[in-house]
Amino acid sequence: MHVAIYARVSTTRQADNDLSIPDQLRQLKEWATANGHLVVHEYIEPGASATDDKRPVFQQMIHDALQKPQMVEAIIIHSLSRFFRDGIQFGVYERKLLKNKVKVISITQPTSDDAGGEMMRRIINLFDEHQSKENSKHTSRAMKENARQGYFNGSRPPFGYIAVATETTGSHGRKKKKLAINEAEAGIVKMIYDLYLHGDKGRSLGCKEIAKLLTDRGLLMRGGAWGIQKVHKLLSDSLYMGDYYFNVINSQTGERRSPSEWVKTSIPVIVDPAVFEQVRRKRELRAPAQTPPRITSSPTLLTGLLKCGECGGALTLVTGKSGKYKYYKCTSRQNKGNHACTSGNIPMEKLDQLVLSQLADRVFAKDRLNAMMVALRKRIKESATTQQTRVNELSKQLKQVEERRNRLMDAIESGILDLDETVQRRAQHLKASREALLVEMAVARREVSLPVDQIKTSQVELFGQSLRQRLMSNDKGFAKSYLNLLVNEITIKGKEATIKGSYSALAYAASIDNKKVGHLLQVPTSLSDWCARRDSNS
Repeated sequence: MHVAIYARVSTTRQADNDLSIPDQLRQLKEWATANGHLVVHEYIEPGASATDDKRPVFQQMIHDALQKPQMVEAIIIHSLSRFFRDGIQFGVYERKLLKNKVKVISITQPTSDDAGGEMMRRIINLFDEHQSKENSKHTSRAMKENARQGYFNGSRPPFGYIAVATETTGSHGRKKKKLAINEAEAGIVKMIYDLYLHGDKGRSLGCKEIAKLLTDRGLLMRGGAWGIQKVHKLLSDSLYMGDYYFNVINSQTGERRSPSEWVKTSIPVIVDPAVFEQVRRKRELRAPAQTPPRITSSPTLLTGLLKCGECGGALTLVTGKSGKYKYYKCTSRQNKGNHACTSGNIPMEKLDQLVLSQLADRVFAKDRLNAMMVALRKRIKESATTQQTRVNELSKQLKQVEERRNRLMDAIESGILDLDETVQRRAQHLKASREALLVEMAVARREVSLPVDQIKTSQVELFGQSLRQRLMSNDKGFAKSYLNLLVNEITIKGKEATIKGSYSALAYAASIDNKKVGHLLQVPTSLSDWCARRDSNS
């Protein structure tokens, strides 16, 4: 007979033992020669599981075997488990092959071609399938325990880390590994977080711009160009603040498991949790469902800041005469008609220049800035004790929430509690409570940590002078970024415009400029606990 031989191993561990590819091929060829068969094709598949048919070499072999006229009369395998470990799938493919008069023959588990032989193959398949599931269960249990002890189970470490062998030896004699920081890659991770928060040279950057900037500078992701999804995943992955979890994805279905099945592994921190939380909040604010992309990416100076004093709606840009004229118009009038609001259209250039000139001449004037700093120092001094007490109380609450969450996870893992919908809701509630407390702690720490006492009067004056000059220049990108940082809201009612902003954000911006007083080169990020349109001070 003309035959094909198929050799397969699931893992490199099998390849190193008695089921190695060369050993299978040797035995298969010797058997074929001894029985007078001619081997016309060899199919070799390393590192592929036989629990499903997602095996390229296997599929190519089936395709070739089903051709007409026949290429081979039989497929020779070492054992039935090399072909398939699923009894039903084994039967499906065996029947397909038999219709083309191609047999599947095991050299270590020979069976007859009659009904008795078919029944014996089904029994062997059943035992192989059961053994496969038991092995998977025990392997999964061992890997979970490995993760709990802080060891790394994967083969390719996450970007920013390197897998380092430890002195501890596993059950198969191999050194266990732990994740350590890869300094070169970690530097790029920190740069990405910094670019997302601070921007580059006064220009706010999103995932697309960051990916392009890194690639253009030759800072590649392990030899490959950065993409939007890669940057977004890095910015949203909690492993960089030390929250690394194993057993998140079901390898069979590709679906995410319930959080109660995740196993937390202790790894070194690359990004400070406060910075990660700041990025998370900014991503949420910039999400299309929360903030339309035109607000964050629009070159229009006052987009997202203007509010109608008549009806409370936002003011957005409209054009006339095919774009020749540009106005700010109330969204109520745009969406419901001019009868919905009594406000009028405001020429864009006129309002932009008016706002910038008033900010430069009145708000950021020397006397005004110093008065705001005095008021802020007084407020911080009066609230310092209260804020620290609040921070201590929140820290205590956070510890209690984390203890309850850990007890719940322990009860689920030990089998005391069943993972039903009620328990899942409780786990999600505890997670949400923890995140809310982290945010509130950041808010409580803000004014306590502001370096207003270190900001000298001369520094404030030079900062204001430089800021006024830049705001009145033609650099609209810089002006827009600083407005989003310092201004919370601009309400237009009749011929009056009321500007609201944050003392804290102003003090933060001045303190950032401490090293280069009077030379504003880039726009600092907003405070980690401060968001535009919140916590305003008139």
